Amino acid sequence: MRNLKCAFWGVLALLSLLWLVAEPSVFQSASFFDIRTLMMQVTGIIAIGCMSLAMAVALRPRWPEAWFGGLDKMYRLHKWLGIAALVVAIAHWLWAQGPKWAVGWGWLERPMRGDRPPIEDPLQAYLLSLRGSAEGVGEWTFYAFVLLIALALIHYVPYRLFYKTHRLLAVAYLALVFHTVVLIKFSYWTSPVGWLTATLLVYGTCAAAIVLLRRVGANRQVKGKILSLRYYSGVRALETEIAVPQGWPGHKPGQFAFATSDVAEGAHPYTIASAWHPESPRISFITKELGDHTGRLREKLRVGQNVKVEGPYGCFTFDDDCTHQIWIGAGIGITPFVARMKHMALQKAAPDWPLGQTADLFHSTVDVDEEALANLAADAQSAEVRLHLWVDARDGRLTAERIRAAVPKWREASIWFCGPIGFGEALKRDFAAQGFPVAQRFHQELFAMR
Repeated sequence: MRNLKCAFWGVLALLSLLWLVAEPSVFQSASFFDIRTLMMQVTGIIAIGCMSLAMAVALRPRWPEAWFGGLDKMYRLHKWLGIAALVVAIAHWLWAQGPKWAVGWGWLERPMRGDRPPIEDPLQAYLLSLRGSAEGVGEWTFYAFVLLIALALIHYVPYRLFYKTHRLLAVAYLALVFHTVVLIKFSYWTSPVGWLTATLLVYGTCAAAIVLLRRVGANRQVKGKILSLRYYSGVRALETEIAVPQGWPGHKPGQFAFATSDVAEGAHPYTIASAWHPESPRISFITKELGDHTGRLREKLRVGQNVKVEGPYGCFTFDDDCTHQIWIGAGIGITPFVARMKHMALQKAAPDWPLGQTADLFHSTVDVDEEALANLAADAQSAEVRLHLWVDARDGRLTAERIRAAVPKWREASIWFCGPIGFGEALKRDFAAQGFPVAQRFHQELFAMR
């Protein structure tokens, strides 16, 4: 999370600083309308910069995953950038429209404009001729952008609608690229802020084209076929086993993949719930009925159906040198730990984890399915993992204090949490208050992709 915050605030600071270098006169502006012109420039640059980077993250690039801690963290950055772009774009719009309203209401007097000096640069003259069109495009695209971001942030909007409308942001972005290129101060293009803005616009434009052509992650997609389906009614979860005979590079336990069973629904992320056997190339997902899409999977999927699988992604891979690990899987958050235990049982003769490393698994659940719990207990026994089953109605809420009581050597352990984000944050605060180094040894999967 530290790298995530550094990247986010670093982007805002860098764009602002480079703009100040290009526009030192901001501190000498004599009139309100001079300040208005400058504020429109800086807010426009920051807004389009955030949008460009959000478009780049939408491509799900693999190379920055390790630094950010996984694609789940990168999607949080994507969300932050989108919200920042929205807030700054609103400020940009207010600087553009507010003074016009104030003049109309008689609160401000528009300054007299003298004759403008002739423009000798043909490119600058051409861009100036497009100014009216760029302003109109920018205003109407802004309204569409606000609506599309609102649809993305409102979780009550069904995923199917979110998927279809969110792609339209790529169209809105391309319109705002035109708006930016025409209206940015021409002298900026020869300064560092202009170079950086141009780079971001080029990269963002390429990303938008890839999104519109539906080619995101295309080189990491493989064809699969559903081999089996098993429904656990007590926990309303569906286990899907998929054969991926060609192209799948293998995965580590704790990673996730995007699966597409319906083109209209698009790709959905699921944690992989199986170990990897190159000689038997299959992967399994366990999905809980939590929303409009997952609630219909049991009716829509069938054995023999073709699906697309993309990945693997994520850095929640249990890699550390601690002699002991504490695993906490809340609800469907148990999935990465199932994969880890299957992997440990498979690799018991030749472990690829530190010699002597042990684990305690805490599974907190509201719903109970005896078959699912029996499978979990069998996996824990095969992997020699100590299982602590916590049924809320029977045992009360699982707390950090109860975890510490069950694991006396918790100070020397690392903690791996997957489940509701609020629950994870509460545990993290509690352990931090006890002096546990959460920044280094508390690992949390942020499995919220919108």
